[in-house]
Amino acid sequence: MTKLALITGASRGLGSALAEQLAPDYHIIAVARTTGGLEDLDDRIQAAGGSATLAPMDITDPNAMATLCRGIHDRWGKLDLWLHSAIHAAALSPVPSIAAKDWNKSFAINATSTSVLIPYVAPLLGTEGKAVFFDDPRAGEKFFGTYGATKAAQMALARSWQAETARIGPKVRIVEPRPMSTALRGRFYPGEDRDQLASIKDEAARLLPEILAD
Repeated sequence: MTKLALITGASRGLGSALAEQLAPDYHIIAVARTTGGLEDLDDRIQAAGGSATLAPMDITDPNAMATLCRGIHDRWGKLDLWLHSAIHAAALSPVPSIAAKDWNKSFAINATSTSVLIPYVAPLLGTEGKAVFFDDPRAGEKFFGTYGATKAAQMALARSWQAETARIGPKVRIVEPRPMSTALRGRFYPGEDRDQLASIKDEAARLLPEILAD
């Protein structure tokens, strides 16, 4: 039976790179708002002999996520792997200057959508599947109030779920990527020497054994 990997945040960055590297062994269900990015990913996967189902959806829309997960259930009945790499990086700002729209968007994407997706995806993973989250600890760093707080909320959910399922499954894994040359990091450090950062493709290759380990 074909193994299935759901990747939320698959159109760019680490999610896209991991989708490509998983594609030889998994059918990829790729979720993102950026249709063009998903189509480019699909072209690369097909060129390498893999297959993907594209789902251009907004993960902050609970009805869309319910439809997605119901569709996965009706077509395949299960998932083997879920990688949650979707993230929003609000502009850096002193805490007193945080804009409400940046806070609300960050919380919706980074935290609330995670709380919605976990109960939708958990039944598809069953006891044998695996969910993977990507840590980027910034809580308490200056100017990272919005990103740090909302990412920490996401990780709190992931770690609680990890503790709750340690004996019964599904497996919940949290990995921490090295600093990479991504658009997200470019927003935080616009003048940084990107040649000193890990390439996204190399970092995906480094993380993959940890992600797939039993």
